[in-house]
Amino acid sequence: MVDAHSRASPVRKATPGEEPSPPADPGTPKLLDRMRDALRSRHYSPRTEKAYVHWTLRYVRFHDLRHPREMAEPHINAFLTHLAVEKKVSASTQNQALSALLFLYRHVLEQKVGDLGEIVRARRPNRLPVVLTREEVRAVLSHLRSPEKLMAALLYGAGLRLTECLQLRVKDIDLSRRTITVRDGKGFKDRVTMLPKALLQSMEGHLEEVRKIHEGDLQDGFGRVALPQALDRKYPGASTDWGWQWVFPQRRRWRDRATGKQGRHYCDSSILQRAVRLAMTRAQITKHASCHTFRHSFATHLLEDGTDIRTVQKLLGHKDLQTTLLYTHVLQDGPGAIRSPLDRE
Repeated sequence: MVDAHSRASPVRKATPGEEPSPPADPGTPKLLDRMRDALRSRHYSPRTEKAYVHWTLRYVRFHDLRHPREMAEPHINAFLTHLAVEKKVSASTQNQALSALLFLYRHVLEQKVGDLGEIVRARRPNRLPVVLTREEVRAVLSHLRSPEKLMAALLYGAGLRLTECLQLRVKDIDLSRRTITVRDGKGFKDRVTMLPKALLQSMEGHLEEVRKIHEGDLQDGFGRVALPQALDRKYPGASTDWGWQWVFPQRRRWRDRATGKQGRHYCDSSILQRAVRLAMTRAQITKHASCHTFRHSFATHLLEDGTDIRTVQKLLGHKDLQTTLLYTHVLQDGPGAIRSPLDRE
């Protein structure tokens, strides 16, 4: 059992929101607190932290609240097989669960994980990315209003991921050079991509509105944003600097319960996601598309225009060229396109 003093008692079933109890020593931090600390010390994203904590809880509940230290490879195997066979999760979901458990054992419990044996793997389907035509992109954008329209246009025009767009800071936008610097993208990588010329005027107007909001916050005694990697301690006044402000801030200020200070976070992803779904419906597009579809369309349309695939790889921030090559399978026109026999005269 999880509690060292209750091994003789019957096995308790998990209750919603319950986490495994700590070892007998009352001074030892709880397991999930230790895991959060380990993730944050290695600069994992908040979304990864949330996912890893979720899978740790699922793993412990599956084994009737036994502490992970009391379990080993066969228990990990059983849980991952359960996800594939009974829960029918996707291959990527199963891999995420495995990564979470490997992190738990290696970096939190400091236990080596040996051979996991024969895990029933979830099947990974070979799906092609959904891509919108240029006309469909224009139709969707026409049914959006700013700032959501500007955000969606950046996803398509610069090939940004959703979180990359939302977490842009003012200093990352270079209007004179028409570039966007993406900080700490997927895999903790920085990259530079294009700021479309067609968006220059819209971006200038938007930043002017954001500056007015920021100046109003400063007059009210607020105007602070969270800084990465404890830079607020190194540069105490940087959190109010214009360059560090979010390009797409929330409409309302948040309050830090610990300090009572107020500031603004970046726009919540659900706001743009809902707006894009509604715009897709109004544009009568039946494809299973999302915000990420704009990024797929960006890559495909660049390749259709004859852009070198290495350049596209760099703009997207792909580590492996094979990931970028996936878009060559959805090309409909352009150099080397195959013609149907029915289209021959």
